[in-house]
Amino acid sequence: MENKRAVSRSEARVEQPDVLPVSALLALAMTGFICIITETLPAGLLPPMAEGLGVSLSLAGQTVTAYALGSLIAAIPLTLATQSWRRRTVLLLAIVGFLIFNSVTAWSSHYGLTLIARFCAGVAAGLSWSLLAGYARRMVAVSQQGKAMAIAMVGTPIALSLGLPLGTWLGGWLGWRVVFVSISALTVVLIGWVLAYVPDYPGQPRQKSGGIAQVFTTPGVRPVLGVVMGWMLAHNILYTYIAPFLTLSGLEGRTDTVLLVFGLAALAAIAVTGRLVDHALRLSVLISLVGFMLVSLAFLFYAHTPAVVYAGVVIWGLTFGGAATLLQTALADAAGAGADIALSMNVVAWNGAIAAGGVTGGILLEHAGAGAFPPVLIVLLLVAFYIAWQAKHHGFKTGARANHR
Repeated sequence: MENKRAVSRSEARVEQPDVLPVSALLALAMTGFICIITETLPAGLLPPMAEGLGVSLSLAGQTVTAYALGSLIAAIPLTLATQSWRRRTVLLLAIVGFLIFNSVTAWSSHYGLTLIARFCAGVAAGLSWSLLAGYARRMVAVSQQGKAMAIAMVGTPIALSLGLPLGTWLGGWLGWRVVFVSISALTVVLIGWVLAYVPDYPGQPRQKSGGIAQVFTTPGVRPVLGVVMGWMLAHNILYTYIAPFLTLSGLEGRTDTVLLVFGLAALAAIAVTGRLVDHALRLSVLISLVGFMLVSLAFLFYAHTPAVVYAGVVIWGLTFGGAATLLQTALADAAGAGADIALSMNVVAWNGAIAAGGVTGGILLEHAGAGAFPPVLIVLLLVAFYIAWQAKHHGFKTGARANHR
């Protein structure tokens, strides 16, 4: 296995240029943007969507659940089914999926059809997320993979900080269907962008990348996935129920402002992560986890103080912004030739944490109130920190990434 990885890495060094292919990486970032904005738009457009589909708010909210389920169910099997296909073909297949199913969502007046379209859009997202990180890494030399990943992942914080508020505003002005049509129009532009700037690569034979069990048992893969689950579960408990949490400080009427502050901080973190990921990946992960733990500790005692909440949200955003880059880089490094399969596992873990965060946070909110969030977050983050700390030989290695090759 190690010999195969060595050959693969050697080939990558010969083939890849020293200059970052920014246009191609930004096309991947736009793909991630469309994944996130497609997922989160119903949250901002829930009342008009419910009215347009003739259903209750709770039923309209299931359009988000359907999307997450599509990603959760399809990521691994679709990655395995397409692993030998040309990479750009797979990328375009996923993007065309967004075009088709966002268009169906825009024009559908039938709730059942809308749920099916949302589920299928989630399937396209699951395939996209399992592909993007590995694709970005193949475009560049090993020494630039961290920077490439940071650029390719920038679509997520942009979607959260700017895309969702803009989409919500546009939906209130022109109607929610227009927003989904606009996303489809962006997708058409993205298809041309990919064809013009994104290089193509061959897929990997099944025997080269290994099966699910082989990749899952590769040293370092399970610790990284464990950190993903702990960290993202803690994040999603707070993020999903940020509005009721803000009632403790009287900021419930400023939820949009608080989320904007969070998104802008997360966006700023991407630039910092791009500079640190190749030289201090392990340290960056540990500091991010400690930072979020300190925020949770502050919220435990001062959740009623608006200034503390705003400061905590800024730090929380800074610790979260680089998470996707750091965790996917660590996972792909650990998996080697099985990176695409490992990254599909990451999609499952990430979406599983989103779903679990909604359920766990809902139970806590109903039975103990929003004040119960911080101690649970602290426990989850302590577990994630312990796993990352212990994984210094495999998963979150000490020193610069170049020294691990």
